[in-house]
Amino acid sequence: MTHDTPPQPLYLGEAGFTQQAPRTPLTQLPPLSLYIHIPWCVRKCPYCDFNSHTASPVLPEEEYVDALLADLDQDLHAVYGRELSSIFFGGGTPSLFSAKALGRLLDGVEARIPFATDIEITLEANPGTFEQEKFVAYRELGINRLSIGIQSFQQEKLKALGRIHNGDEAVRAAGMARQAGFDNFNLDLMHGLPDQSLDDALSDLRQAIALKPTHLSWYQLTLEPNTVFWNKPPELPEDDTLWDIQEAGQALLAEHGYSQYEVSAYAQPGRAARHNLNYWSFGDFIGIGAGAHGKLSHPDGRIVRTWKTRLPKDYLNPAKSFQAGEKTLTAEELPFEFLMNALRLTDGVDSALYPQRTGLPLDSLSTGRAAAEQSGLLQVEPTRLAATARGQLFLNDLLQHFLI
Repeated sequence: MTHDTPPQPLYLGEAGFTQQAPRTPLTQLPPLSLYIHIPWCVRKCPYCDFNSHTASPVLPEEEYVDALLADLDQDLHAVYGRELSSIFFGGGTPSLFSAKALGRLLDGVEARIPFATDIEITLEANPGTFEQEKFVAYRELGINRLSIGIQSFQQEKLKALGRIHNGDEAVRAAGMARQAGFDNFNLDLMHGLPDQSLDDALSDLRQAIALKPTHLSWYQLTLEPNTVFWNKPPELPEDDTLWDIQEAGQALLAEHGYSQYEVSAYAQPGRAARHNLNYWSFGDFIGIGAGAHGKLSHPDGRIVRTWKTRLPKDYLNPAKSFQAGEKTLTAEELPFEFLMNALRLTDGVDSALYPQRTGLPLDSLSTGRAAAEQSGLLQVEPTRLAATARGQLFLNDLLQHFLI
């Protein structure tokens, strides 16, 4: 990486990267989060492209927790002296694991990296895995936020999505979360489902709002490669219907006090997901578990992305390495890497965050920024980097201005 080096010649990237000065060491490291991937599900959903695998009758909890802690040990040298601001258990279905196993894991993590006093710890769960006693125990461990995968409350839509729960279980899950002591929880809800009408979508949204979650992730079903739906596409609503759903749904959410702060994230005041905000503001995160990704900044200016072995059997094999690969981001790659996260935020970010998180001068964005502003995709605002309403809709087009 280029730090403590003489000024470099002006470099114009192919699509708008202008480097007028070398990268400088980072004077302040960003907040640090931990992502823990638990890859097993009761059943793989046909739309899911996450690293998830159908669970066997008995999960290797003890062995997997041992592996997670050993994996974390190998990353500790890069985060010495820092504390965790958030932890996120993702999957798969992390709620398949017992409270005992998760407790041992959290104890092991805290023994290695200090927790911030106000740490946010989120656990993903599905309604079909809710057990009142288990969730009370999770709360006692210090897990203070749940993310519940509802997707729909309508039986025919749940069946089309391959979900194992029904609408009644979805409603009960939210109540059980609150009874277990969770006053902060997210509901995941999808729209643009097979044969879904505007009324169907709004009915789901009204039901979700009635359960009074502090946060809603409301996003459109997309067909991803390497999924059953990709190979056998269901019939999805027409574009006009999708647009009507998006407009009416956003108005309904705003009416009930849910502010959109990211492309598909809506929250009550003060309840935005801190873990995800850290991702989107180009913060740091350690990723442990099968297929987990990480991104860590170093004081000398290096920013390194890592990814772990995907298959659980390989991840649990002592003869194989936890880490499958790593990449140090180049100065030319950083504008795109930073903006593909930051521009997901509805209000964008303060322009000063760019040099603070990348070690690059703000004017390294000038060529791409001017083109994006001229196209009407980026706001003309010197002190902020934020997409316009149109830019939010065509985010990929906006980001093309910052590709090398």
